[in-house]
Amino acid sequence: MPASPAAYAAESPVARTRRARKIYRALVDRYPYAHAELDFETPLQLLVATVLSAQTTDVTVNKVTPILFSRWPTAQALAAADRVSMEEVLKPTGFFRAKTNSVITLGQALVERFDGEVPRRLKDLVTLPGVGRKTANVVLGNAFDVPGITVDTHFGRLARRFGWTEETDPVKVEHEIGALFPRKDWVMLSHVLIFHGRRTCHARKPACGACPVARWCPSYGEGETDPVKALTLLKYELAPSAVLPDPPPGPLPGERAEEPA
Repeated sequence: MPASPAAYAAESPVARTRRARKIYRALVDRYPYAHAELDFETPLQLLVATVLSAQTTDVTVNKVTPILFSRWPTAQALAAADRVSMEEVLKPTGFFRAKTNSVITLGQALVERFDGEVPRRLKDLVTLPGVGRKTANVVLGNAFDVPGITVDTHFGRLARRFGWTEETDPVKVEHEIGALFPRKDWVMLSHVLIFHGRRTCHARKPACGACPVARWCPSYGEGETDPVKALTLLKYELAPSAVLPDPPPGPLPGERAEEPA
């Protein structure tokens, strides 16, 4: 069983780091296939897809981007796109007028300032319209193999539930969590926390009884603790053609893997 909340509150920084890394290793065992769930072939495609993913699902974005990039494959093409035509393509993602404006102005900025190429530095990426640290870290980590932590709503929620931080500001969360892990783990850490947040540790009703890291979680008990009932709460965000491995790789939900050293 998890320790008492009081025990976690009295945890030393060294103990917190060790516990955080145990949670990370267990989540990697649970989601060894964790990855960026936006489909892309180039840094530009990932950048645009990430901008489009606001207020919608990755599955929806993945349905739209093949059409988008077949018609406007380069930054130059995006910059010169017909607004009405692009709005029609982006309509399924919601807020399509604002997103069309974001994509066109993003293309224009890339052409005017970076010769149509996506820059490889955080300080350059965050100067682009509609691109903050979260989007920049997604692109750096997944398109350029540059370590970065992606603090989206799932990552922030889980970091606080795990007792790794009390911060709510994404930049402060990024820096505080980054201090707990080697840089080489930052990208996979982002993936597994986001996977776990989407599938098990939900915002409203976490499936505590089906959680592989429950024994190290100070928030255990906020959700359903009965293992059988908790299994019914698991969710998987899949594209229509995708198939979830049966059983999934790694320990099954509710199973007790051998505790990492």
